[in-house]
Amino acid sequence: MSIPVLFAVAILILYILNSIKILKEYERGVIFRLGRVKQAAAGPGVILVFSPLDQIVRVSLRQEAMEVPAQDVITRDNVTLKVNAVITLRVVDPTKAVIEVANYIYQTSQFAQTTLRSVLGEVDLDGLLAHREALNQRIQSIIDGHTAPFGVKVVSVEVKQVDMPESMLRAMAKQAEAERERRAKIIHAEGEFNAAAKLVEAAALMATQPMTLQLRYLQTLTEIGVEKNTTIVFPLPMELMNLFNKTFSPTPDTIHSSSANLPPERKE
Repeated sequence: MSIPVLFAVAILILYILNSIKILKEYERGVIFRLGRVKQAAAGPGVILVFSPLDQIVRVSLRQEAMEVPAQDVITRDNVTLKVNAVITLRVVDPTKAVIEVANYIYQTSQFAQTTLRSVLGEVDLDGLLAHREALNQRIQSIIDGHTAPFGVKVVSVEVKQVDMPESMLRAMAKQAEAERERRAKIIHAEGEFNAAAKLVEAAALMATQPMTLQLRYLQTLTEIGVEKNTTIVFPLPMELMNLFNKTFSPTPDTIHSSSANLPPERKE
């Protein structure tokens, strides 16, 4: 073979070797032939790209996490906040992601910023803090509706951080403290009510058995005697007090006889 033929064969072999492209499992290749895109993305594996007729754009199908910058949000109850979020997205149609938008990540970021401000501005502060999961799902569905035409799926949206003014933090701390004090007072009142009810039941039970009160006196003395003190308590039965009252209290007959024995008054 002549030298020009060998040279042409060598160039052809090098051209074919240079046209071999290997795409990983998570990659797809959008091939443009003479400026026109093929219908289906190529890959994974070994593909042939014949330059300069063909041009390839590699697109990753893996999920990507994108942080939304902090946004100034005014809630429905006129509270100014700084809120940022994290978005997880992936490409489901590589061809649309390449030909429909110039940069699908930047496009999704802009949609996320505007949606975050509009959705959080419709709720008050308590709703934002208490129903964050529902707000995340709502933001995700809205952004996903915007990104679906160019082949991007928004997997999840999470509100990452909510920065509040110092005055609002102090007000919330006072509110939480007042709420705890209210609960403590309610629990204390319920305890007093239950104790009073039990005391009434105990008094009714002791009234049926008078000896129970005497036993209670003796138990109290035992409890006092355990502690080292100089206080001495002598229980006095209530029956003895009632007997003294009956013995020494004047009766109506006694009062009448005493008044009869008094000397008559002298009249001048």
